[in-house]
Amino acid sequence: MNFCTNPRDKLLQYGIKSLTNYELLALIIISGTPEINVIDISKQLLSTYNNSLNKLFTANLKQLNKSPGIGLSKACSLLASFEISRRKSLEIGANNSKVNSSQEVYNYLKPNFSDLLHEEFRILLLNRNNRVIRNILISKGGVSGTVVDPRIVFKYAVEELASGVILSHNHPSGNIQPSKPDIDITKKLVKAGDYFDIKVLDHLIVCDSGYYSFADEGII
Repeated sequence: MNFCTNPRDKLLQYGIKSLTNYELLALIIISGTPEINVIDISKQLLSTYNNSLNKLFTANLKQLNKSPGIGLSKACSLLASFEISRRKSLEIGANNSKVNSSQEVYNYLKPNFSDLLHEEFRILLLNRNNRVIRNILISKGGVSGTVVDPRIVFKYAVEELASGVILSHNHPSGNIQPSKPDIDITKKLVKAGDYFDIKVLDHLIVCDSGYYSFADEGII
């Protein structure tokens, strides 16, 4: 049997789905160096991130640039491919914008938080039919917290004539359990929503491995 050793030839003969992860990376990286071929560069790169695409997608320009055989130009190409994948996921979410459960909210929001190494706080503004009016980034923070101003949250909600608000933030640590500050800000925002007659429907803590819903747990 004649096996293809070149990823491009393998793609042409058997289709894109026949390629392994390192072969797909090799097509993006394109070429090797005098010391190391492109296949070995791809294998080493994946190995650095425990052969996990999720972990590889968290790499920044400086980290990729330092990888053996990569360099600045190849690092930029890799980052561009990662960002296209992320935007595709966001586009799918935007086109499926009616949310009726915490699981649907999680599926919608997960691409926004995927691969982040810092905390971000987002809100979804909903109309009466539970369709998303806007998905808004409220704040960015460090690895263990971010500041949320209720005035900013409800400024957007009032301007968009939202009937409901869903709060969300990520925990880069992977721990989905809420902290005391998470619970405190949730209660504060629920109270503020009552003043504007805009219901806070849920607050999700999002991680790559799952989520925590304040509504499902009876906190809201």
